[in-house]
Amino acid sequence: MKHEDSTHTNGKAIVQTERLPIKMWLELDQMEEGALEQARNLANLPFAFRHIAIMPDTHQGYGMPIGAILATQGAVIPNAVGVDIGCGMCSLRTSLQDIETGDLKEIMQIIRETVPVGFEHHKTRQDEAWMPERKGQQLPIVEQEYDSALFQIGTLGGGNHFIEIQKGSDGYIWIMIHSGSRNVGYTVANHYNDVAIRLNETSGQDVPRDLAHIPESSEHFELYWNEMNYCVEFALANRTLMMERAKSAFTEILPGVEFSDFINKPHNFAAEEEHFGEVVIVHRKGATRARKGEWGMIPGSQGTRSYLVTGKGEPESFESCAHGAGRIMSRTQARKTLDMEEEVQALDRRGILHAIRHRSDLDEAPGSYKDIDEVMSNQADLVDVQIELQPLAVIKG
Repeated sequence: MKHEDSTHTNGKAIVQTERLPIKMWLELDQMEEGALEQARNLANLPFAFRHIAIMPDTHQGYGMPIGAILATQGAVIPNAVGVDIGCGMCSLRTSLQDIETGDLKEIMQIIRETVPVGFEHHKTRQDEAWMPERKGQQLPIVEQEYDSALFQIGTLGGGNHFIEIQKGSDGYIWIMIHSGSRNVGYTVANHYNDVAIRLNETSGQDVPRDLAHIPESSEHFELYWNEMNYCVEFALANRTLMMERAKSAFTEILPGVEFSDFINKPHNFAAEEEHFGEVVIVHRKGATRARKGEWGMIPGSQGTRSYLVTGKGEPESFESCAHGAGRIMSRTQARKTLDMEEEVQALDRRGILHAIRHRSDLDEAPGSYKDIDEVMSNQADLVDVQIELQPLAVIKG
């Protein structure tokens, strides 16, 4: 990137060579070239609104960078929501102020026995009462996947999804869960991305294939909108059931423990919102809504602290913030280049019950992620930190 391509305003880099500005909450040289190219594509979409916002945890995704916010008028882009629709996090505080390592190990073992991880599903259907109501809407893909989803609800999935027990700066033990909509969300996302590609091919619009959109005028717009929102609700129900299983594990080992209500925040979704005097469709892909006073979570890696925050309602970020530390290297690169012994020893020295057992686990090692403190520093104008959370024990997908 040439120096003359960008300017700085209030400490933020702004790329101004495209149809719309790209406003970045990190330095230009901190953004990988692939993610920057994707941001340029977003800025040149004919229906994109105002500017593109890029969070400090950004990295290359599919079509749209992870850690980006795109507002549109008259169109929705399935790939700007992502394949894990409704993916997000929830947290709650326990009444415990300390926990013995032996108790913690027993609790984690019970959670592993009751919450399937990776590609695993439940062996029996879960109670249908956990499933979101369908409300008489047309949900063709959800209906197709509904029976399978009864085996998937309350399961963690893989990748960067986790269940983590943490010690808060408020003196209490916390539980945090990160997961999404499992195969039902994946299937909905892929179906409507295929629909969008077909619509774009027949319309003759010059839009990148991986940013194919569904116009509001299409009958498929309402179908996608309803199914996307169902998947957001399913992802919440999925986290809720896992949290109930985690709470049961605590009470089995430590009877009498109490729990707060939990905070829930999705970070892969689209929503109609008003910004800069216009009603627009805000796509957040790996980004958290941060309206003024709104609570949210920004996790680090399994070896670094996480944060509970409240939003400042910053208009320039479309009232959004980062959703985590963000990857600094690809999964493949992490497995090939990180030192297994070094990563494990660093976690062991801190007394963290971690999830790195094999070289294949290195894609989720702390070394594969950005410095969470730097990420937080870069978005000090977006959120206020309320509670810092130190990891004690982690289950990864």
